[in-house]
Amino acid sequence: MKIAIIGLGYVGLPLSLQFARSGVTVLGLDIDAAKIEAIHAGRSYIKHIESATLREQVAAGRFRATTDFARVKELDAVILCVPTPLNSNREPDISYILKTGEAIAPHLPKGILVVLESTTYPGTTEGDLRAVLETGSGLKAGMDFFLAYSPEREDPGNPKSRVGEIPKIIGGFTPACLEKAKALYGRAIKTLVPVSSCRVAESTKLLENIFRSVNIALVNELKVVYAAMGIDIWEVIAAAKTKPFGFMPFYPGPGLGGHCIPIDPFYLTWKAREFGQNTRFIELAGEINTTMPEYVMHRLTEALNAHRKPVNGSRILFLGLAYKADVDDMRESPTFRLMDALKQRGALVDYFDPFIPQIPPTREHIQWQGHKSIEWKQATLSLFDAAVIMTAHTEVNYQELADWTACIVDTRNVLAQVRTKAGQVWKA
Repeated sequence: MKIAIIGLGYVGLPLSLQFARSGVTVLGLDIDAAKIEAIHAGRSYIKHIESATLREQVAAGRFRATTDFARVKELDAVILCVPTPLNSNREPDISYILKTGEAIAPHLPKGILVVLESTTYPGTTEGDLRAVLETGSGLKAGMDFFLAYSPEREDPGNPKSRVGEIPKIIGGFTPACLEKAKALYGRAIKTLVPVSSCRVAESTKLLENIFRSVNIALVNELKVVYAAMGIDIWEVIAAAKTKPFGFMPFYPGPGLGGHCIPIDPFYLTWKAREFGQNTRFIELAGEINTTMPEYVMHRLTEALNAHRKPVNGSRILFLGLAYKADVDDMRESPTFRLMDALKQRGALVDYFDPFIPQIPPTREHIQWQGHKSIEWKQATLSLFDAAVIMTAHTEVNYQELADWTACIVDTRNVLAQVRTKAGQVWKA
């Protein structure tokens, strides 16, 4: 079997390697020529994927990459793993899906399977994508080619997470499409979970991420309420999770980051309006999570005031640009929002992140492009008026941070087991 995986990012690259390890010949497709070059050089550009693993599959001839979408005509299946961001109005942007569909449609051979993995609203696969593919190819889905949806399930930063071990949801446009998709993923994934339609599969992915968004919003709200009462939310959660039934711990933070949880719920809220439905619960959770950086700013201002320092002119260090511990993914990171806000208020802002030595080009934060992580040493850290812990990277020496920095705002409770001075640490 020969397949293509389009989009060689945090989802597409590990999926490509899993299929290649399973004996499938994989052609990676991406518009970024730098990624293609890195793959052929056996050089991983994602932290949790080892270069040795990449080199092994390239050397074995099971994994190649190209920018030539016309090569789809050589293949048995194509999997789309492209971005689905929100636009400036916080509405779904499926342009990457549609443009990819337009690019491959003229080259689709009869009998090929096309699978979408990108998170999106219900109806995208059998509606928007199908229309583009049929128009561009002259073929009919379910008759001349097969169409399915199978949402990605990645857990970056979790060393126990393995692509092949994560159960795979699969929905087909027709029963025959479902069988084709099961035959494809059965080659590389241990457990398959077939559902009745693409719409059910799309909805399943949204439920998974809305579940997390709502529960994180709950503990974020309780964090603020309990702090006003002088109660530590982290101690409360630690006590509550000793209950062996009926409770699942979620943890507060400085705001949501990553490509899924801050974005995916709004795909459903947008689609629901088409059916005259309101999603008040989901939107409230989004509102609470979106305001968390403002709460961190409030606590930072209080901390600086306690040290008789104004925000204007103060030197502020952010620890962690990545949205999640021990990854190099900074998409939708709340750190950017705080860096922007503090810079506008006259603060001198820097960051430290062992996984992001320099800020690459981004769609939304152009002003920080090229900015470099500071050097981790006492002479440098002691110059800052305050440090804000945004990401709980395990590689950071937090005892040194406490020894070298006078004022720390901790949004992740990582200093709970560290020796600190009275009045030095402010939780946010």
